[in-house]
Parts: sequence; C-alpha cells; structure tokens
Amino acid sequence: MINIRSLLVVVLASLVGACAGMSTKPAPATRAELAPTGALRVGIFTGNPVIANKNKATGELSGTTVALGKALAGQSGVEFVPVEYTAIAKLVEDAKTGAWDIAVVAYDPARRTILDYAPPHMTVDLTYLVAPGSSIQKVPDADQPGVRIAVARGAATGLLLERTLKQASVVAADNEPAAFDLVREGKAQAYAQNRYMLLGLAQSLPGARVLDDRFAAVELAFALPKGRPAALAYVSAFVEQAKTSGAVERAIESAGLRGVRVAAVAQ
Repeated sequence: MINIRSLLVVVLASLVGACAGMSTKPAPATRAELAPTGALRVGIFTGNPVIANKNKATGELSGTTVALGKALAGQSGVEFVPVEYTAIAKLVEDAKTGAWDIAVVAYDPARRTILDYAPPHMTVDLTYLVAPGSSIQKVPDADQPGVRIAVARGAATGLLLERTLKQASVVAADNEPAAFDLVREGKAQAYAQNRYMLLGLAQSLPGARVLDDRFAAVELAFALPKGRPAALAYVSAFVEQAKTSGAVERAIESAGLRGVRVAAVAQ
C-alpha cells in the first residue's frame, strides 16, 4: 500500500517545483539577449483586437499581448515597455532594426527570414466579411474571377491567400481599417481577417455578412528578431507554462474574445 504521507510529500514537491518553474528568472546572458536595452520592448499591434486594443479616450493599451507581455517582463525582472504599431507590415519590418524585442504575430512561414517563433499560444478562425448584397455564401464562392478580396498589407491572411487563391485577386491596403474601407466603398467584394474582428466590423456596415465557414485557422505566436536563440528558448518555455497554467485562457477571457482558443501544448 502506498504511504499517504509519502505521497503527499511527492505531490507537494511537484507543486513547489511547478511554481518555481513559472517564476524562474533568465540567466544574465539570456536576459541580455531578451532585453538588450534593459527593458522588454514589446511590439503591440493594435490593428487586431485579438492581439491588442487601444482606448481612444485614454490611450491605454490592453489585451492578450499586453497581459502576457507584462507577465513575461515581470518574470524576467525587467521593465515592460510597449511599442505600439497600427500596421502589421511596419511591425514585421522593424524586426530588422531591433526596434522591439518580442511581438505577437500570426505564424506564417514567409516571415521566417525575419522572425523566429515561439510555440503558438492562441488559435482563431480566418474567414471573410462580404459586402452588402453579395452572392458569396461560402468561402469557396469567393474564389471566382473578378472577385477582389481586401487584406492589410503584410498580414498573414494576405500572405496565405496569395499562395492559395486560384482565381480571385488579393487587394492590399495600408492597414486593417483601410482594408475594411475597400469593402465599404465597393472597391472589394470581401475582406479577409479573423472571425472575432469581422463580427465586430459587420455591425458597422448594414447588410454585411461574416461567412459561417473558414478558409484557415491561424496560430498566433510570440516572435523575436532573428539571431536570439537563448531568448527564444526562454520565451518558448514561458509560453508553454502560460498555456498549462491557464494564464493564456485568462488573458483571452479578460479581453472578451469570442471564437479564440488556447493553442495546444507542444508535445
């Protein structure tokens, strides 16, 4: 028979070890690679509410990237410094200049020449918002000659559709609001983005619809500029802990995100 007291000691030791693992600070060399300026500069894209939001009245930044970025900075023992972006193409481009240390973007292999990715922490469906009066009922209906699909320049949705569409054309705008405006102004028949974002936008355009099916499920992940292997390993471990501890789920719930899921834990 198992000794109950011994079992309790083992369980307690496991819990203590798990808690310690969640608060492990990086070695000095790793911290220098993670936060070379002495602060963790987190690139925050406010054009996608699944990633982050900005309060127009106060300027305050919030959302999943802010919550998890602050947690990572706190665990690392460095200051959290947000670096706001309204255009995803600019955020990705700035990885080359070292303007930020970590950021959350949708995983796409086309970005691997610039970015290194930690394991994904969130998953969300990608679909279309279609213009009022559109005959498009399902995702395959959009891939027809003459159909113009709006995307934000540099967005993972556009990168994916450029590889997969057979007949429809992709029209890139400078940012997400400008892409939506192409549909509003009749210059595109559909706008491609994540379902949560599109459901909110549809309310501002009477007659617009968000399709029930999807053309992909995108994974969102912390990314680092190329060439920071120790920092990447540390962030990857942080992400896996955040998923198993419930921190990612709490960040999603706090942001009120519908249809956004915690990514599977890496095996």
